[in-house]
Amino acid sequence: MKRLLQLSIPLFLVYLALTGNFELSNLVVGAIAALIVSLLLPKGELPPFSLKRIPGFLAAGIGYMWTVAIDVIRGGISTARIVLDPKLPINPGIIAIPSGSKSELGTALSAHAITLSPGELVVAIDDEGVMYTHCLDVTDTEKFIEKAQSTRKNFLSKMFE
Repeated sequence: MKRLLQLSIPLFLVYLALTGNFELSNLVVGAIAALIVSLLLPKGELPPFSLKRIPGFLAAGIGYMWTVAIDVIRGGISTARIVLDPKLPINPGIIAIPSGSKSELGTALSAHAITLSPGELVVAIDDEGVMYTHCLDVTDTEKFIEKAQSTRKNFLSKMFE
């Protein structure tokens, strides 16, 4: 029961934030949808819920979102430079990036953040959490992405571990 509430309450709040509709019928639909999704999620270990963790979780979440936003802007500028250059200076390839996260959720969020960045796409994740990422320019991206992954891992570990 505790796990169900721990999952369904945040899902319900996200649903309300996305819909922006606080009518009773929407609240009921959101609550039912959150409960169903919570029941369908795989049974796994969740970090223990504690009110003391909420400020740290929120701070890490804001830091994570800020980092992802900066990565997307940098990736967009870099991709625009490549595309607008008449010589089309690309050096495409696939690099392996260890997620460094202990949880599957942390690895999935890291892969999502990388894929959001223009010019980078996670094409596969192995059992150890190594993300194989296609990049438009391997030489520049490899240095940048490992540093960015380290920052994301730091925020994700504060949120989920």
